[in-house]
Amino acid sequence: MAADTGERRRVDDLISFAQDLVGMLRASNDSDANAQTGAGARMLLSACRSDSDDLELQMREHQEKIRSCKEKIDKAKAETVTDDELNALQNKMEEKLQEEKQLRQELRELHDELDNLDRQRTSIEERKDAVKKKKKDMQKAERTLSLCVSVTNIMPDFEDQEKISGYIVDKSRKKIEKFEFDKTTPPIEICDKLWKKI
Repeated sequence: MAADTGERRRVDDLISFAQDLVGMLRASNDSDANAQTGAGARMLLSACRSDSDDLELQMREHQEKIRSCKEKIDKAKAETVTDDELNALQNKMEEKLQEEKQLRQELRELHDELDNLDRQRTSIEERKDAVKKKKKDMQKAERTLSLCVSVTNIMPDFEDQEKISGYIVDKSRKKIEKFEFDKTTPPIEICDKLWKKI
C-alpha cells in the first residue's frame, strides 16, 4: 500500500512538473520553440495523465485483489486447525524431516563405504591375478632356465647387472667355473668363448 502511495506521489509530482514547464514555456519569448516545446509538454502531460489514470485503475484492482486475498485468508484461518495443533504438527513434521535427512546421510555414507569396499575388492582381485600371472611366469622362466642349464651346462648370474656373468656347471649342477664378459662384448665372441669352455 505504501509503495502504491509513493508511486502515486511520484506521478503527481511529474504532472505538477509538466504543468510548471508548460506555464514557463508560455511566458517565454521564442514563439516557435515555445510552440514546439509546449506541444511536447502537452503531449508529456497527456501521457502522464494517461499513465496516472492507468496506475490509479491498477491500484484499485490491486486493492480489490488484496481485499479478496484477506477474505480468503480469514476464511482459511477459520477452517484450519488452531495454532497449538499447527505448531505440534509442524514440530512433528520437522522431526520427521530431520530423521529422513539423517537416514539419507547414513545411506550416503553406506553407499560410499560399499563403493570403497567394491573398489578395494576389485583392486585385491587384480593384484591376486597379477600375483598368479607373475607366479606362472616365474615357473615358466624357471623351467626354461632349467632346460637351458641342462642342455648347455651354463647357469647365468642374474644378480650382477653390470656384466654378463654366470657359471659352467656339471650334470649335478655343481659350479665348476665362473665366467664374466663386459656388456660391450659382441654376442658372437661370448658364444665362441663359452663353447670352448664347455
